[in-house]
Amino acid sequence: MSVVERELSDLQGTGEPASGEAVPSNAAQKPFISVSEIEVVYGNGTVALKPLSLDLFDDAVTVLLGPSGAGKSTLLRSLNHLVVPSRGTVSVRGLGTLGNAQTLRAHRRGTGMIFQQHQLIGRLTALQNILIGRLGHYGTWRTMLPMPEGEKRWALECLDRVGLLEKALTRCDALSGGQQQRVGIARAIAQRPRIVLADEPVASLDPAASRRVLGLLRDICRQDRIPAVISLHQLEYARTFADRIIGLAEGRVVFDGPPAALTKGVLDRIYGPVSEIAD
Repeated sequence: MSVVERELSDLQGTGEPASGEAVPSNAAQKPFISVSEIEVVYGNGTVALKPLSLDLFDDAVTVLLGPSGAGKSTLLRSLNHLVVPSRGTVSVRGLGTLGNAQTLRAHRRGTGMIFQQHQLIGRLTALQNILIGRLGHYGTWRTMLPMPEGEKRWALECLDRVGLLEKALTRCDALSGGQQQRVGIARAIAQRPRIVLADEPVASLDPAASRRVLGLLRDICRQDRIPAVISLHQLEYARTFADRIIGLAEGRVVFDGPPAALTKGVLDRIYGPVSEIAD
């Protein structure tokens, strides 16, 4: 048994719960997030997102699909105001409209964010990176004190779910790109999120690592009944891993439906002429 496995075994017997909010039970008939007529225009006049409205529901993996520059990342980041819409509103069930700092902080605490470039601190271990991600659930004084043992146990459990328990004490800059992204997933689920947002999470990975990362993300979100929104430009992965696909082109939604409905005509609207892509 490794050092990490012994530590996890010891912690599991303590009976101390990990800190953080439990994933609430949501009413499936109501949207988790409602987007109403949002538009994003950058300071230089570039229109990144044209007015659109949509609802996002529980228990679904939604893929935002489209070519580079279509508005996928802008829309995804608007959902937790990492990009603030120029007009329109984003409303979250149980919190209301993201119109003030308190509501926005509460929403972000309940959002697991996965980035294209991992956003890990390379000189720290996988375990330390996950524990740092938990600091948002505490006051600023916690940065000067060790994290509770329950949090350490929870972080190890999250690493175990992505198959990286044995890498808990390994520096993140010694991990492969696929392993780093799996640490990113573990950090996201360690937030006990109400929703997961993943911004081009496999753009820098090889096909085998991409499939493993997306499969893990889909399976965990389904097991935990967490809605996930993932921006992708790879059609193959969208068809394989999505429950719902929202296709974007030039800042507009041009398709919203299941993967099976991605016909040649739909693909032409999303990507332009794509006769080489099979139906």
